Amino acid sequence: MFSGLHDIDWSSMEHAYGSADEVPALLLALRSSDAEERRKALGRFYGAVHHQGDVYPCTTASLPFLFELADDVTTPDRADIVELLVSIGSEAHGRCDGPYDGSESHVEAVAAMRSRAETLIRFAGDPDVRVRRAVIPGLGLFIDDVDRASAVLRDRLSAEPSIVEQLLVVEAMATLALRLPERAEAQAMTAFAKLAADRAASPQIRLAAVVQRARCAPDHISDDTIATAIGLLREMDEAAVPAEAWCDPHRPTGSTGFGDGAPPQIVAAFEDLERRSRIHSPTTDLLRSFHWTLAAKVPQRTTLLAEQLRSHDPGARLDAIRISADLMKSWRGDHTRLITLVAEHLDASHEEVAAEAAAALNACHAIAEPAREALAAHVAAQYAAYGPDVWLTPQVHLRRSHQEAVQALARLGDERALPSILTALDGGNDAWRAAQVAGALPQAADQLVPRLCDHLRSLDLTQSLWEMSARSDLSALTALADDSAIGAITETLATAVAHELWSVACSALEALRALGPSAAPALRTIRSLITASDAQVRPAAVAALWAITGDPDEVMRPLLNLLDDSAPYRIGEAATVLAEIGPPAPEALPRLRDLLTHDYEWVRVPCAAALWEIGGDAEASAVLDTLLQAWEQNSATANEVVACLDRMGPAARPALPQLRSELHQPQRRGMYNSIDNDEKLQETSRTLVERLTAN
Repeated sequence: MFSGLHDIDWSSMEHAYGSADEVPALLLALRSSDAEERRKALGRFYGAVHHQGDVYPCTTASLPFLFELADDVTTPDRADIVELLVSIGSEAHGRCDGPYDGSESHVEAVAAMRSRAETLIRFAGDPDVRVRRAVIPGLGLFIDDVDRASAVLRDRLSAEPSIVEQLLVVEAMATLALRLPERAEAQAMTAFAKLAADRAASPQIRLAAVVQRARCAPDHISDDTIATAIGLLREMDEAAVPAEAWCDPHRPTGSTGFGDGAPPQIVAAFEDLERRSRIHSPTTDLLRSFHWTLAAKVPQRTTLLAEQLRSHDPGARLDAIRISADLMKSWRGDHTRLITLVAEHLDASHEEVAAEAAAALNACHAIAEPAREALAAHVAAQYAAYGPDVWLTPQVHLRRSHQEAVQALARLGDERALPSILTALDGGNDAWRAAQVAGALPQAADQLVPRLCDHLRSLDLTQSLWEMSARSDLSALTALADDSAIGAITETLATAVAHELWSVACSALEALRALGPSAAPALRTIRSLITASDAQVRPAAVAALWAITGDPDEVMRPLLNLLDDSAPYRIGEAATVLAEIGPPAPEALPRLRDLLTHDYEWVRVPCAAALWEIGGDAEASAVLDTLLQAWEQNSATANEVVACLDRMGPAARPALPQLRSELHQPQRRGMYNSIDNDEKLQETSRTLVERLTAN
């Protein structure tokens, strides 16, 4: 076995973490008699050689040997190997078929998979159900003979006793039709119509036929499609499939690379990623696919989700809550009904469902006002049932439910979140979560600021573990802008500079900037940082210096130097400060005009805004042209552009067509496409349109 394995120059290739010279050992370990050795090798292969779906030259070079392993019935865990093969091929195909051309490795990987079509077909009839389950998705991707592929899939659909494999077969039929529409679409659509109408088939399979038909013909989705899907969901709810009939061990994803020394925020992020990848029912992926296909059909999707949220199955409700959050975060519309439906699950008897509902409302806090009272009642009920330390409870789902609900409530500016936030800051456990939202409660600054300062001082900044927590505390203090925090912020800045913790130093400078003249005791340190070695600290120091002294003469030379910098970030930051200075900064006008032709929109936009604030009406035409072109080129600039248009008053009237067009966009836009930035973008755009058309 593995003839020629050591003839390959593996050391000349790389994977995600460096040299690929370990690949032969990993391949050999995959057929070890030691289960733990195989588990570690497979995890490492996913984590390094097939890192996050990447396909490197060493990944492609591994394919013949992986096929050799999978083809040997004595190989332990053959299904895992087949799943790995299909994953590599699928990712490579997706890259080749996507908006960006695949690399040579991707092309070669797809070719290698297609050259083994007969082997894949043989795997589809393997006695091991897990091998069949792993290979079925590949049947639609790697068999170019449409008639042969269709016949194999029809045979598998009738032969497979389990609903999981049947669902995969129906999906593979759609994959084949989408990949080779001229040859496969017509027969696939006929098969889907017949299957959807087959009362002898299970409701899950009939639903799959409806969904896959919609995937292949999204322009033909109608209200009848949604009504049919809802009817099938109700049938499914009356005849749920037992978990033992579809659950399968989750494949290794590789080590995250984080151990006990990882910042808690990073650990939490990976936990959230893991939660999002969980499969709660045999139709989890099917319904996700259906919603992806429905895309901007928000009313229809809401109707469908309302039905999903009524399911008796907790797993189905978990899926529905997550899809609801994804819908609200990605698409515009009136989501009041969906927010209310999700909020009803805060009191679910199934703790994970309640936690997921709280997390969804927290993620969608910008539009969660209709859930305010439900969130407050949920937090109060937990207090009554579990006491004031419920924030710290060791019960995982209860803890998550409470913390997410408190965060959502705080982000709504509701002081009823305060007791738990104070408990967190006093106790230290998950204090970073409380700090994330403390800045949204300025009415409680007298209680929050002392605790945030104490927590900030308690962090050992000689350990990188606490850098993110320090930045959370500083961000909250920035939002609260309370003079009593000056001492703690200044001490933190000094410590950060001493240990070259530049990200913390930037956060501290931002906090001092928010305090303005009150932060004068920190001026000596701030002035020393105008020439700091770190690229981001220098503009942050200049911005803080201007906010504190209000003296244009002291900051003008550093700002002009930053405008001449090669780094777009530093130019943009300098322009932002110049915009704050306004008319007293005429020296900057020539350079700002020149920068309107910069090749990066994130330079042009802040420079145009500064040009307007300094030069006023005389610069209006050039400013407006620059802003609108940048907005058209990159919608992520929309928030900055519209904010400047808002300040321009009547001079912004030529922007009306673009403002109206923005309000007709169905997807979330603006900075990071985030829900809060998009809501602000829509609100400002509406206000501008009303104002500019009033006369």
